Formats: sequence, structure tokens, C-alpha cells
Amino acid sequence: MWLNESGSGGWVSKVLQAQVADLAEGHRSTLILNLITLTICLSVLYLGNEASWVNFVWYAVALTVIGMRAYVMNALTRRGKLVAEPRASLTILSIGALVLGLVWAALPWTVSDFEPLGQHAALLLIMGGVAAGSVIKQIGYTPLALSYSIPILISLTLNLIGHWRPNEVLVGLCLSLMIFVFIRRSIWAERMFVSSQVSRHEATALADSLTRANSDILRQNSRLEALANRDTLTGLANRMFFHGRLAGDLARAAVVQEQVALLIFDVERFQSINDTLGHSAGDALLREIAARLSSIVEDGSLIARLGGDEFAVIVSGPAALERARAHAAAVLEASRLPIHWHQRQTVVGLSVGLAAYPDHADNAEELLACADMALYDAKRGDRRQLREFDPDLRRNAERKRIIEQDLDRAIQTGALGAWFQPQVDLSTRRITGFEALVRWQHPQLGFVSPPEIVNAARAVHLSQQLTARIAADACKLARRLPELGLSGVTVALNVSPREFALYSVACMLQRVTAEFGVDPSALEVEITEEAILDPALADEQLKRLEEAGYKLAVDDFGMGHSSLAYLIGLKVDRLKIDRSFIKDVARCETNQKLISAMVSLGQSLSLEIVVEGVETPEDAAILARLGCSIAQGYLFARPMPPSALDTWIAEHQPTSDLKRKTKAKHLSVA
Repeated sequence: MWLNESGSGGWVSKVLQAQVADLAEGHRSTLILNLITLTICLSVLYLGNEASWVNFVWYAVALTVIGMRAYVMNALTRRGKLVAEPRASLTILSIGALVLGLVWAALPWTVSDFEPLGQHAALLLIMGGVAAGSVIKQIGYTPLALSYSIPILISLTLNLIGHWRPNEVLVGLCLSLMIFVFIRRSIWAERMFVSSQVSRHEATALADSLTRANSDILRQNSRLEALANRDTLTGLANRMFFHGRLAGDLARAAVVQEQVALLIFDVERFQSINDTLGHSAGDALLREIAARLSSIVEDGSLIARLGGDEFAVIVSGPAALERARAHAAAVLEASRLPIHWHQRQTVVGLSVGLAAYPDHADNAEELLACADMALYDAKRGDRRQLREFDPDLRRNAERKRIIEQDLDRAIQTGALGAWFQPQVDLSTRRITGFEALVRWQHPQLGFVSPPEIVNAARAVHLSQQLTARIAADACKLARRLPELGLSGVTVALNVSPREFALYSVACMLQRVTAEFGVDPSALEVEITEEAILDPALADEQLKRLEEAGYKLAVDDFGMGHSSLAYLIGLKVDRLKIDRSFIKDVARCETNQKLISAMVSLGQSLSLEIVVEGVETPEDAAILARLGCSIAQGYLFARPMPPSALDTWIAEHQPTSDLKRKTKAKHLSVA
């Protein structure tokens, strides 16, 4: 009656169903109560000798109506109409209540000479009580309660007022007022019922909404957690989750006194696959590798992708180090099998680094660094193998770090510089040249080898500064040599082949020689054969060096695959035969034949032959007999600092040269 879509927030159907449920719950007791009160009324009339056949007919009609109401309720319930069609069900039940109310209202009219305040007062009380009880009981749906009670109250009012006696009229007026109160009270009660039902449903809906929202939040949190902890490409743990898990496992291991092993895997030639086949192919390959790792490592160890083509496995618990070794061996064995992806297949090699806590490190950061060092050592070797961390790797890494850190200062301050090893004529023992060799006596590390210096310079982008430093020292010596009686003697310096790709070697040398006022012909640039073999890197710059007047020498000749066309086209001045052919040449006939062939090649191209690493007089004699003209090695002199050159030159320069030097001095004085 008071329910509408706008006022109830859209809960019409649910409130109607609640009203029907409230009626259905008390329907049986209501009918039973009506049956009892009807019987009492008939009994009162019968005991008062006032019952007539009309009263019995009335009673029979009432019983019929009660039976019909019970049947209708049962039918509505059985067919599901109460839930499916609550509004229609309420209408039907209200009609039934109205009919029964009319039956009750007919009772006074079936009694002859009805005296409501006299001998029939009991009937008045019973009918009034039934009407009031209906209003009180059926507060959920006003139309039904009023349909039942209003006919009863109107019948009693009319019977009271109809006698036109003051008492009856007053009581009738009271009943009229009661009808008005009942109507207002019923309407208010229904409003309260509807409001409570709407509030209950809204609260339930809010609770359901909050539950759904909470479930959505939990699902979103789970999804976000998965995104935060998982690598989106492979589905493995990502770097962030890896670091958290590693720290947690180490903390646990410290308490229970267990090991934690860490494996780092690197994919061989992955960058070339990305470059040649595209990133989608590279991604597919990484997914296949991740799947292969997951199928091999099945003991609960964490598998993570750290980024790029690097994977990691954290092995915790009993016998962690042994299990990690077994995992690495299984993965390396599986890597020999081809991987199928994008209708392609390829064999992808893996390199593995292994480190363990507490054997190699005290915390997660150190453990990861140790595993990385082991991986780097594996990649530097034959690849496709496992390398376990060794303390020497840490010491070497620290040494490398210190060298790289201090290299720039050493170049700037002159702590690093060139030492020189003489080159002599094998026949006359005359000095024909010097080779500049980089030397560095580090205050903390001691002697630093040339390869370490060159690699460090490349790593920290100081290759140009390093070569310029050695070139400057070579220019200083070249400028002094005429004063020492060594006019026309050259100073050689090595240039790494990779430097041609980093900067203009020709421009740098021209700048340095111009700074010291040295003729380019006083310097000899020694390059290895691999530089000659890559025209894109070396051809143009070597041509510029040649045109500028620098002498060119091919160092370590015989170790590569020199092109004769390049040797001729570049007008190389010297070939330096690698020391590996010189060692024990007096006792090695094969090396003698090789050297003889190289000497013949040099002579046919009008090139001087220089042999390195001569250490014994026997080797020197054989080399001279084979046609080698110039040599350097420990037999003649070790590399020495510039400060020691004057004394050595004075001791080893032939007498005739010293006489010419003295004569030149006298002439200049005259």
C-alpha cells in the first residue's frame, strides 16, 4: 500500500516477498484462532438457548471460508506463487481476509434481538478482540488486516448506534474512533515494517557489496602481488622477489646452520638471436629456457629471471650445495639438446656460476657477487660449463677494480710509463731500435702486467690516454737518441687492434709527435695481424700513418692470417716473428723451417725481419744463420726505464760508434 520504487530504493519485490512471508508464517495460527473463536461464539448462543438454524448456517459458512483460505494458501505455497508473484498473492489473501471479516460482521445480524451491552456482550467482546488482534498481528500488510477488521468493527458500531440508547451510542462512537485509530495505526505499522525491511535489505546489499568489493580487492591484490613478484615474460620469479627470497633464506640458514647455494645462468649468443631474428624470437626462446629450467629443478628451489638472458636458482635446505651442483649438471646436459620455438630449433649453450653461503659469502649481496664472478669466469673460459666460486676470483676482481680505479691518476702523474727494450743487429750487435713497453709499479699491488693495464684502460675508456702516454715517452727517447750517438734509430710502440675502432690513432700520434717536435719516421707503429685483417677498422688509419711517415711493423707475425695484399699495399717496413717460434729454436728443426720460410717471405717483399724473445747465444747463432738480421730479447737486454738507458747504451754501443760520437763533439767545439 505504501510501497513504491522511488521510496523504497528499488526493493519492492523483496519487501513484498517479506510481507507475504510474514502473512504465511502466521496464517495457520490465525485460521485456528478464528475457528476456536467461531466455535465459542456458537457455543455461547447455544448455551443461552439462543442458537437458531441461521446461526448454524453462519457457522458452516465461516468454516467453509476458513477451509478455502487454508486451501488457497497451500496452493500458493505449493506453486511458488508466494515468491514469484508476491503482489498477486497479497491481493488474494486480502480478499480471503475480507470474506472472513464479512462473515464475522454478519454474526450480530444472525442473532435475534442482539443486545451488544446486554446479554450478548460476550459476543461483542469476542468480535472486538478478534478485530483488534488482527490489526496487531498483521502489521506487515495493512490492507489485509483492515479488510478483516473493519467490517467487524463497522457491524458492531451499527448495532450499537442502532438502538439509540445513550450507552450504546457512546460505545458505538468509541468503536468509530477505534476504527480510525486502527486504520492510522495499521498504516504506521506497515510503514515501519516496510522501512525495516528496506533498511535490512539495504544493509544486506551493502554487506554483500562490501564482501564483493573485499573479494575484488583481494583478487586485485593477488593479481598485483603476482605482477610484482613474477616476471611477465616467463612467469618465473622476478628480480625483486628473488632478492627478498634470497635474504629470507640466508636469514633462516644462519639460524638453522644450513647452506644456501646460488646458481646464475647466462644464455650463450642470445644477443645475436635478438639482433638477427628479432625480439619476439628472443622472447620465445627465453620462455622455452624458463620452461626447461622449471622441468629440471623440481625440488622447490626458487627459479628467477634476473633480467635479459640471465636466470638464477636459489637452492636451500639440506645438502644445498650438492643439489645445486646436480641441478647445474642436469641443466648443462639438457642444453645440449635443441630447443624448438617459432617453428625453429637451435642449440643454446648455458654458462653457470655457483656460490654458496656461508662458504663463500656472509650476506645476500656478497653471495650474488660471488656467483656473478664465477659466471664471468665460466664465460671467459670454454663456456657451457659450471664454475664454482674460488677466493682467487674475488682477489682478481678486487685487483682489477683497484687497477681500473687508479689507472687515470697513474697516467696523469707519470707513475705509469714506458720502459724500453733494445733491438740489436745479430751480426754486428749494433743497436737498431727500441720497443716501448708499458710498465706500472702500483704502490699497493706491485707490478701490474701490460695485459692487465690494456684491459683496464679499455674497460674505463682510457685507451687513448694510455697509448698517448707511451707515445709521449717514446718521443722523449727518440728526441734524445741522436745525442747518444744513435741517429736513425727508431722507437717502436704497440697499438692494440681494437684501438682503431675507439679513436683516431693517426690523429693522436700526429698530435703527440708535433708536441715533442719528433719526426714521424723516428717512431714505429707495431700492429698485430688481426688489425690488418679488418679493413673497416684499420685500413684508412694505417694509410694515414703510412702517409704521415711513421714506420709500420707487423707484430706477432705467424700467429694470424695476414693477407699478402695488405702487406704489400700498406708498405710495411718490418715483420716481427712471434716469440713462440724462437724459443729453443736451436733444438727445434720445425721452427727453423718455419722461420726460414718467413724470412724468405720478408726478403721477397723487402721487409726487415725482427725476432723477439731471443734468450740464448745458441738461438741467436741459428737465427743469424737463417737470415734474421735484427733481434731483441733477454740475451741482449731486459726492458729498462729511461734512466738506465744511458749507461746501457754506453756499455753496449760498438767502439766505432763511440769514436764517431767523440769526433762529432770535437768538430762541434772547433
